[in-house]
Amino acid sequence: MYLDLNEEQRLIQETARDFAASVLAPAAAALDRGGEQEAYFAHLHQLAELGFMGLNVKEEYGGSEAGVVAFSVALTEIARACASTAVTVSVNNMVCEVIQSIGNEEQRRKYIPKICSGQYRAGAFALTETGAGSDPAGMTTSAVADGDSWVLNGSKIFITSAPYAGVFVVWAVTDREAPKGKGISCFLVEAGTPGLIIGKAEEKMGQHASATNEVVFNDCRIPGEALMGKLNDGFRIAVAELAGGRIGIGSLGLGVGLAAMDCATAYALARSQFGQKISSFQAIQWKIADAYTELEGARLLLMQAAFKKEQGKPFAKEASMAKLFATESANRACYEAVQILGGYGYTRDYPVERYARDARITTIYEGTSEIQRLIVSREILRGFA
Repeated sequence: MYLDLNEEQRLIQETARDFAASVLAPAAAALDRGGEQEAYFAHLHQLAELGFMGLNVKEEYGGSEAGVVAFSVALTEIARACASTAVTVSVNNMVCEVIQSIGNEEQRRKYIPKICSGQYRAGAFALTETGAGSDPAGMTTSAVADGDSWVLNGSKIFITSAPYAGVFVVWAVTDREAPKGKGISCFLVEAGTPGLIIGKAEEKMGQHASATNEVVFNDCRIPGEALMGKLNDGFRIAVAELAGGRIGIGSLGLGVGLAAMDCATAYALARSQFGQKISSFQAIQWKIADAYTELEGARLLLMQAAFKKEQGKPFAKEASMAKLFATESANRACYEAVQILGGYGYTRDYPVERYARDARITTIYEGTSEIQRLIVSREILRGFA
């Protein structure tokens, strides 16, 4: 693999970096405190206009067709400024990709351009349930055929962008007699459909600007053509798309970790104790060296996973390795950054306390670190067997 970015990828990275620094970063603290939601929506629309909502989507559907590596580096730059914005960009890209991958031509042309252009502020990925988190095959939300329609009943939790999503990709059980994971199908449900209810908003530790809600389906009737892909083949699709989503969340984690260490390193160069800059102390130097080394390792793992996906090669193990290492490294980097700043790191005077809160969820959503270890070990053991 050639590790340097090509001209297009570098341009996308630079565009994301400039936008993040000039637009996202100045507003991030206010967004974190629960204000400026219209500004948040404006940022999402601007990112759509710049082509960031469909980076691995074909141009004919309104995407940028820039590939997975470009998606990874762009998301890292966006997350360095605002993790809440980055997670919405990541999910929007994932929704567009799943529709492109398994949707029919009518579904692709109807929904993907609306997300890529910003006509829809967001798309939503509705998979997780109260009793089906790390084990999505255990979902109970059902879809029952009724004439030329489907009727959905059940609920999903932790759905990113639910209040302002234009379309939901929803998984539901369509054959209760099938073996676990075999009778699940995938549907497209438009916002405003009767019986689709946006439920409780979660009060989260971090990433406050990004909405996370329960979604309830109460006799929600959708047309027969809302089925996406093959009947009872939805679980396989979900697993495949989650692997790609892990590259996004790993890239997000990397961006937050880098932002935290950049802030801490600049502080160490300015802060004096015992008559000298604290950057001259070995204890601080080693924290800086260890954190940046781990984050660079994370970047390389993410690049490998992104490159393999872009080339159409198997990438699930690499995506899990990258997500595991990047998000765990990001959490360590954020807590080391807080430690370097000392008491100031625990206050809102500096952004590292926000970075630490924003990074924490990255080891949980899109598959916990424990699930990533299961996937990696399973693939390694399978190779030996």
